[in-house]
Amino acid sequence: MKAYVLKSPGDVENLVLSNIEKPTITENEVLVQVKAISINPVDVKTRQGKGMYGRLKEVNSLILGWDISGIVVETGSAVTEFLIGDEVFGMVNFPGHGQAYAEYIAAPASHLATKPADISHEEAAAATLAALTAFQALTTHAKVKAGDKVLIHSAAGGVGHFAVQMAKHIGAYVIGTSSVENKDFVLSLGADQHIDYKAQKFEDVVKDADFVLDTIGGDNMDRSLETIKEGGILITIPSGMAESITEKAKAKGINGFFFLVSSNGEDMRSVAELLSTGIVKAHVSQTFPFEEMGKAHLQVETGKTKGKVVVTV
Repeated sequence: MKAYVLKSPGDVENLVLSNIEKPTITENEVLVQVKAISINPVDVKTRQGKGMYGRLKEVNSLILGWDISGIVVETGSAVTEFLIGDEVFGMVNFPGHGQAYAEYIAAPASHLATKPADISHEEAAAATLAALTAFQALTTHAKVKAGDKVLIHSAAGGVGHFAVQMAKHIGAYVIGTSSVENKDFVLSLGADQHIDYKAQKFEDVVKDADFVLDTIGGDNMDRSLETIKEGGILITIPSGMAESITEKAKAKGINGFFFLVSSNGEDMRSVAELLSTGIVKAHVSQTFPFEEMGKAHLQVETGKTKGKVVVTV
């Protein structure tokens, strides 16, 4: 089969399209013929030698990617939830060796969910790592409830556009930041209020928020503390929260922490339900053929993608 092997960290040219053996599955895995792959900022960072690269650098034939949608073509002897021919999607083996940039992937059945019949493989692949991040941040970690005031940074981005929809479904008052060019998009997702981060300092606008989801990092974390009420929560996802920020949050009576999404089939099924009922929709802004994986990476690398970038196989 064809797969992209990362020979060494660096530019997109280091993603080498190779012919390798089709993976074999264990008793708890299924072999999935991949139809679509979602590309995330963590993919780009890992390819550059950051992100998850430190965890994976000793792997021989390192194959990036975690987000897939496809068709089950083989099942392990202990697998009961899927049959050959089933359409499935999920975030596989994150933060381990996902191996999604390939025509076939051996995936733990416990990391997958049945793809809703009325959405495409492209939309399904888009609603994996980013959607799970939003879902786990809002429900598992922050436990957002109806009536909460929620600030979501980069609300037009991959995680952000899912988080806006999910928070609104919970019943929160949702404020989203983005450029003015994406204002209408953010409001169309259900946001109650939009802040153009280039024209306004969000910390001058938002006060007494119950929860802030920071998808940007850097000084955005520090500034976000100014918007949160005592007892509120700040979650950041791009990088580990600096100890100084954690201390500042604690001094203000705020719970501030970094969290890393993890593969979870049960959560994936919850996302599938939101997708199948139309409560949440994946916005795929661009698709690239498998042969143009490098171009997909370069688009995500701009940091200006609306929604998600997907590669079709």
